[in-house]
Amino acid sequence: MKYRQFGKTDMKISELSFGTWAIGGAWGETNDKEALNGLARAMDAGVNFFDTADVYGDGHSEELLAKATKGKEDKIYIATKFCRAGDIHDPETYSEKAVTNYVENSLKRLQRDQLDLIQIHCPPIEILQSGHVFEVLDKLQQQGKIRHYGVSVETVEEGLLSMENPNVAALQVIFNIFRQKPITELFPVAQQKNVGILARVPLASGLLTGKFSTNHQFEQDDHRNFNKDGAAFNVGETFAGLPFQKGVELSQRLEWIAEGRGNMTQAALQWILSHDAISAVIPGFKTVKQVEDNLAAVDVNEFSKEELERLHTFYEKEVHQHIRGPY
Repeated sequence: MKYRQFGKTDMKISELSFGTWAIGGAWGETNDKEALNGLARAMDAGVNFFDTADVYGDGHSEELLAKATKGKEDKIYIATKFCRAGDIHDPETYSEKAVTNYVENSLKRLQRDQLDLIQIHCPPIEILQSGHVFEVLDKLQQQGKIRHYGVSVETVEEGLLSMENPNVAALQVIFNIFRQKPITELFPVAQQKNVGILARVPLASGLLTGKFSTNHQFEQDDHRNFNKDGAAFNVGETFAGLPFQKGVELSQRLEWIAEGRGNMTQAALQWILSHDAISAVIPGFKTVKQVEDNLAAVDVNEFSKEELERLHTFYEKEVHQHIRGPY
């Protein structure tokens, strides 16, 4: 496992880390034993960073991480998020009282004394423009409840606005072969300001695994069923904003990336790691097999300059026009 400096923080994190939304819920059926085995397998391979949120399974993924990392708290970093358990448009959700409550509840579920990183969980842009929540986080940092804070954003504009606050240490962004806008508009600023970047939705909700056909049916409680058109939350969080059938069609035209790289999953993750601005890519998982498949991405062949240009041209000419929602 290789490690990268996580922006201006004091952490070096595994370049291939994991998100825990899927093991918490809203991705179909879950199995806690398999999830814990998957977390253990990841740590055995050198993964030292996991991303979660208080709303993943109503705190269930935080509780799973507490079990998995017991006795390893000083070696394994955990990032969590807050605000979506409340009304994200209500300024009171970001008050000192409310944020302190979110932080203390996460600390309790994670069984930790301090949060390594807490992120505002995709807040509306007016909350970022107000800036009051950053003052609250500064105070919690001074009290020692959190080490660092950042923002999980939906759009490049929100990312740029967040980085105007000098104490924002990290951004979490949707970034994959189907979502390349951050490369030119966000990454240069993040590197200049030494802000760490976590790449989420790296496989476009599974599209970039190449495993789906256009008639695939998802389980009722899977967000890829109920949010495929943005009915529950930002459409970009599901299939990177692409209509499902169009996404399947586009992914079939990318099968070539797997040549010499194991499979499409590993190739798609390696493509993300080819960007220096990235601190870590955080795919999700539900099984040990998926963990192992993702881990293999760090060892597959890198993309040539010509291949990177080919993928950027593909995004510009074939993908960009089909993405829905602000990004």
